Amino acid sequence: MGIVKINDGLHEEVRRASTVMCRSINAQAEFWMKIGMLAEANPTLSFNDIVKTQLEAAHVRVAEIAAA
Repeated sequence: MGIVKINDGLHEEVRRASTVMCRSINAQAEFWMKIGMLAEANPTLSFNDIVKTQLEAAHVRVAEIAAA
């Protein structure tokens, strides 16, 4: 675990987003960093494609949940 310095405006955006997404501030920042890293490594994938790939890697059966 480490400390990442970000400006106050970005911290406020992370705080607001974390409330909407029901995540801690740290979890929201980590999510954005992970998605950003994956987007840079896979520039042809959309956000939805990246999330879908991550859910599949975690063996989450999205189709079954959506159908329920």
